Amino acid sequence: MLKKILNFYLDASIHVAVSVISMAGVTFHLLGSSSDINLLGFIFFSVIVCYNFIKYGVEAYKYLIVSNSYHKIIQAFSFASFVCAIYFLLQLDRNILVATIVLGLLTALYAIPLMPRAKNLRSLAGLKIYIVAFVWAGFTVLLPVLDAKMSLDWDFFVTFIQRMLLVLVLILPFEIRDMQWDDKSLRTLPQILGVKNTRRLGVGLTLGFFLLTFLKDQLYSIEIVFRLVLAIVLILVLIGGKRTHSKYFVVFWVEAIPIFWFCMFWWAERYF
Repeated sequence: MLKKILNFYLDASIHVAVSVISMAGVTFHLLGSSSDINLLGFIFFSVIVCYNFIKYGVEAYKYLIVSNSYHKIIQAFSFASFVCAIYFLLQLDRNILVATIVLGLLTALYAIPLMPRAKNLRSLAGLKIYIVAFVWAGFTVLLPVLDAKMSLDWDFFVTFIQRMLLVLVLILPFEIRDMQWDDKSLRTLPQILGVKNTRRLGVGLTLGFFLLTFLKDQLYSIEIVFRLVLAIVLILVLIGGKRTHSKYFVVFWVEAIPIFWFCMFWWAERYF
């Protein structure tokens, strides 16, 4: 029973949604602003809807007509999440609505082609991970900044780029694991560079993620320490070898890294 619950938690994209709102929570901590439950609620439920739509049927008839009973449960959960996402979105500021429409269109183009015979963005060689990184950064950096009514200053752009680098690094273990199943036309990084070079690239991106911290105008020692800890964890994951081929290691532990990052900030706020 526990395994079934865990599998549903992962398959229904609840875990990835918790991971995304954890990144947004980190942004609120860095801004020194209190978390907006309406924004976090919208991000959480919209991530569930988007990921399940991409995973279980980018074509309308596949998403609406499901024969598998397990997928029917996920489908019903996704539709309920869609209703919740709309409710929370209507509570938010107009600027957030506009930004959400732009990010939503980009997410839709990732899965659905503009023209019947055209390719979607997901199928364009090498473009997939950059779209995912940009959308994640938009949801977890841009939306919290707009919600806090802060300016899009230098620190915002540094944080946005850092968040994109972080997401790119988190995607690499998935790319490595899926290399044997991915179509060669996708030209993923492991297909182009090989597994070893992809890991090296990930380490380089992780170092860039950490070092960019020192370019910020407002910098706090606790932020440096927590980014250093996060960078070490990411490097350990990247050099993890065959463990990255394990289903639960990638979809649970790797996606839990942002949750671990947020918990560090939460713990520091409570006890220091």
